[in-house]
Amino acid sequence: MKTEMRKILLIIPAYNEERNIKAVYESIRSYNSESGMKFDYVFINDGSTDGTERALLDCNANHVKLIQNLGIGGAVQTGYKYASERGYDIAVQMDGDGQHDIKCVAALIEPIVNGKADLVVGSRFIDENSSAFKSSFIRRIGIGIISAVMLAKTGRRIFDTTSGFRAANRDVIAEFARNYPTEYPEPISTTFLLKNGYAVDEVPVEMHERSGGVSSIRAWKTAYYMINVILSILLQKTGVSFRNTRGGVSE
Repeated sequence: MKTEMRKILLIIPAYNEERNIKAVYESIRSYNSESGMKFDYVFINDGSTDGTERALLDCNANHVKLIQNLGIGGAVQTGYKYASERGYDIAVQMDGDGQHDIKCVAALIEPIVNGKADLVVGSRFIDENSSAFKSSFIRRIGIGIISAVMLAKTGRRIFDTTSGFRAANRDVIAEFARNYPTEYPEPISTTFLLKNGYAVDEVPVEMHERSGGVSSIRAWKTAYYMINVILSILLQKTGVSFRNTRGGVSE
């Protein structure tokens, strides 16, 4: 099936992103108009306490308003449930802060369209064609360590382990709609897919620094984040639901 014949949804979680919503929304509109593509989208307003909801309403943007903050895992899973219930063929995760370049979506979904992958990770580190923006030095060290642990656990190296710029096919949409990790969702869910026989690919993409707002991961949290991600990866077992650091298993 050709790309233009597939139903493609952009899932855009947003928490306190009032300064970025309009730019992200306009980038989608402009790309659809200029490229001839038809990417549907849904913003997930994750219980924002600023003017995110007003910004979405001002743009008349399609969105789901969560009455409380579920965190990135809960917000993204809401998007996958939305995609599953409406029969989308491909779902693409994009951040609501403007870091992810919509012009890279075509390359991101290509391995799925060609039947070569179930999940595709947009990477800043895979080769020289990857993004000029690489994140901070400390975070790059953490990403590299997580990548090594994932390699030891699954036999596959994923370079940009924490990338939130990802594309999923119907099978993965259905899986993530049922089960999605609450904590550290990108590396944990990718590990789960690799251990359970899904085909995961990684392609170079362009990413940008935040155009406004504040990242949810502060510098002082980096070591804590890395340790917990590593422990969660090591606890992963084939054929079971995602284990998270809150002491439970996502059903």
